[in-house]
Amino acid sequence: MIINWYGQSCFKIQTKPQRGAEEVVIFTDPFDKSIGLKPPQGNADLVLISHDHPDHNNSKALKGSPFIIDACGEYSFKDVYVEGISTFHDNEKGALRGLNNIYIIRSEDITVCHLGDLGHILTEKQIDAIDEVDVLMIPIGGKYTLNSKEAEKVIGQIDPKIIIPMHYKIPGLSLELADDTEFAKELGIEVEKGVKKFSFKASDLNNIQNKVIFMDCCN
Repeated sequence: MIINWYGQSCFKIQTKPQRGAEEVVIFTDPFDKSIGLKPPQGNADLVLISHDHPDHNNSKALKGSPFIIDACGEYSFKDVYVEGISTFHDNEKGALRGLNNIYIIRSEDITVCHLGDLGHILTEKQIDAIDEVDVLMIPIGGKYTLNSKEAEKVIGQIDPKIIIPMHYKIPGLSLELADDTEFAKELGIEVEKGVKKFSFKASDLNNIQNKVIFMDCCN
């Protein structure tokens, strides 16, 4: 599996579900140019949209004829399995910003969890639905999503092997979000920075728990 980050909540995930199988290219939450960053480009097979806001739903920027998932439920696409779980975009049960979909992606014996613009601590029912996670993509920038302290609590609820922060202030982003400074201080655990491309297989994650990887934006 190969993961690249375009900024905000947009990742490109390349996976071959079975040995010798055709590669499946997944994009999460593609954004438009209104946020100051260059929108993602390239061919997509599968696009996951956590909610209908301009910085998360610009699937038209991508090439090909991707299958788009923008709702909760269970999906199968070329042996990649996706589950959407309903949550809220704020801590007032959606009263401020509406709903948000968490997506669980299973392929290559790896489970990736993309939290979208999660705005609250998870309920027990949501934790049970998420279950075991290898790679967690979590917002940390506050204001519209979890802040650093809330993100730390959610990480404790999920207990993933790898943590990839997203949706925080980076150069060029016009949205007013917190940067990664406080989050790095809050955790006090192993942190790797400057990762341009995260390429790994399931066995590489053995004996790893709660490792933070800050990815460089590939735009």
